[in-house]
Amino acid sequence: MDDDLGGEVPLPRPPRRVVSLVPSLTEAIAATAPGLLVGATDWCTHPADLAVTRVRGTKNPDLAAIRGLAPDLVVANREENRKLDVERLRAADVAVWVTSIDTVGQALTSLDRLFDRALGLGRPGWLDAAAATWAAPPTLPPLRVAVAIWRDPWMWIGPLTYGHDVLQRLGLVNAVTEPRYPHADPDSAALADLVLLPDEPYPFTDDDGPEALPVPSRLISGRSLSWYGPAMVDGRGDLERALA
Repeated sequence: MDDDLGGEVPLPRPPRRVVSLVPSLTEAIAATAPGLLVGATDWCTHPADLAVTRVRGTKNPDLAAIRGLAPDLVVANREENRKLDVERLRAADVAVWVTSIDTVGQALTSLDRLFDRALGLGRPGWLDAAAATWAAPPTLPPLRVAVAIWRDPWMWIGPLTYGHDVLQRLGLVNAVTEPRYPHADPDSAALADLVLLPDEPYPFTDDDGPEALPVPSRLISGRSLSWYGPAMVDGRGDLERALA
């Protein structure tokens, strides 16, 4: 069968040993069939009590450790993980399923394929709840916002990203027009009415971030903004409450 990128993934039977290289997917699998997971990255923080072998980060996974776990399947993501690492695992006869998710709609479709086709588990109930949650019309006023994800250098969420689609579905207007994750001086945020500062991947706080900006800012949950999976169920409400 083929993954989201059309890559052939040899799965003669439903996998029983899975390594996840994506925090969102780790949480999704743990919430649905926790016994499948045997490995995850250091960045996989949900659920908090996840007890599996850690295989370093999303960009520098320990490939030898992954192979040593003898997984039936490794789950990865086009944006979060390096193509080179996927290729090296496949060259070592490790099956890798790569997801590609840049919108809420793609998240729902991709997760459905992962759980139904790749993992053989059927469609999880939380996915139906997430679809219903995000089918509702926007409720927030059309504020112009900019979302920072890093500083030194400053990086922002632009179009063609999952976070950008979330902003649009909430009714917000992204003041950042350059695609993906452009670098820009914080003074450029003057084009926005409000800057949103997630607590990940850069851990913005009241004392780290707002002081450098020319417009008001608000701290938000990075997981609610950027994680697809079970976080989608409560993430919308969390963001709406934070921005009301």
